[in-house]
Amino acid sequence: MRLFIAMLATETNTFSPMPTGWRSFIEGGYAKGDASQRADMTVGVMLAEWRRLAEADGITVLEGTSAGAAPAGRTLRSVYEALRDEILDQVRAALPLDMVLLNLHGAMAAQDYDDCEGDLLAAIRALVGPDAIIGAELDLHCHATPLMFASANAIICYKEYPHIDEIERGTELYAICLDAARGRVKPVTGIFDCRMISMWRTTEEPMKSFVAAMQAAEGKDGILSISFGHGFAWGDVPEVGAKLWVITDGDQARADAAAREWGRRIYALREATRPLSLSIDEALDKALAIPGPVVLADIADNAGGGAPSDSTFILDACLKRGLTDIAIGCFWDPMAVQVATEAGLGETLTLRIGGKMGVASGDPVDLDVTVMALAEDHTQIGLSNDVVHFGRSAWVRGAGIDLVLISRREQVFSPGAFSNLGLDPFARKIVVVKSTQHFHAAFAPPAAAVLYVATPGAIAPDFAAIPYTKRDGNFWPRVANPLGVNTD
Repeated sequence: MRLFIAMLATETNTFSPMPTGWRSFIEGGYAKGDASQRADMTVGVMLAEWRRLAEADGITVLEGTSAGAAPAGRTLRSVYEALRDEILDQVRAALPLDMVLLNLHGAMAAQDYDDCEGDLLAAIRALVGPDAIIGAELDLHCHATPLMFASANAIICYKEYPHIDEIERGTELYAICLDAARGRVKPVTGIFDCRMISMWRTTEEPMKSFVAAMQAAEGKDGILSISFGHGFAWGDVPEVGAKLWVITDGDQARADAAAREWGRRIYALREATRPLSLSIDEALDKALAIPGPVVLADIADNAGGGAPSDSTFILDACLKRGLTDIAIGCFWDPMAVQVATEAGLGETLTLRIGGKMGVASGDPVDLDVTVMALAEDHTQIGLSNDVVHFGRSAWVRGAGIDLVLISRREQVFSPGAFSNLGLDPFARKIVVVKSTQHFHAAFAPPAAAVLYVATPGAIAPDFAAIPYTKRDGNFWPRVANPLGVNTD
């Protein structure tokens, strides 16, 4: 049996002013056939597991390109087409194939392409023929499109946000596809459009119980897998929005009915799962009333959603209120890092911080700071225990506030974003992280509280007001009951 594996992934914020080009993929991770065997390659984590499983089963593994870029604006057409065609050439050279497993994102868009994953999957299907089994693993912030489902035999997305279950979901996908390739099962998929655009935190109830219920239903009554694709709200594409899909063993009617059942179940929870966030002043007031450390999530300036990660709204509010004992990270500000590096360790200078990418970044802040630490390649640990690189970075302190400045735009995943520069975030009263939810797994356990702050950043969570041009307006929360069903 012959298995082809590859990865192409980025999350596209079509409203972002920052295009995604070759440099974004080089920095994020790019390898032509060996990422699964390189411990330093974040983009090879899932492929390494697929290789391990397949080789243990006596399957010949043929590996193609792995490429991943940090979320930003649309990928340049020439870059997407080059990466797609590279993978297609590799598939062509690997024929005949029994299985293809792809690690994708699901919300990648390029210039002139709203559905890169569907385009890639359809092209691979045309090469491998109707009998080969194609499986795709998606981030749950995906646009689940008809072309994707028409081209693949099985699609599974993460269940958890933060995404701590990539390996588990990829392992499930491998098992289903292997059983299909061996003729043991015939996966068919039912899909339900939930007509919702929002964000669902699976660390909180009732989402925590909903995820557990999905998992408990798998393996029963012919159901092989249940996926809830949350969607990525800041993608102006026709299929933006939440979808629920169910894979069964050969029973299309059961798949359709189960998808409708589970889709309406999550739809009924729409108000109960509405993500609550505080204004900056509300969050600061609440944090000051709680014995620390308190984590504040700057959810609208999350590099993981395509935001610049250089907004100054919270920093400015802290300075105006004279607050101290605060750590904030990570500001994407290569210019400030360069200036701090030139000044040198222990030196004091006036530094202009943040506010560089546009109105969503706020105004730059001029602050007298001391350079506390410098690093040529600052790192943190990611969700899959991979190493995430910030590039040249600096820790500076001014007016009683500690700031981490970075040269490579990444969201905060773990305390190492601070502590690997020598700054203990939990020794501060307030820790501000530029992240929406992925920080939660590592930051919540030591924290006295976690508060979500709605700043006026690039991915502000006002879902009803996002200016879509490619889909209709019949979705919650813009419409109270877009499905027109009684879910009481």
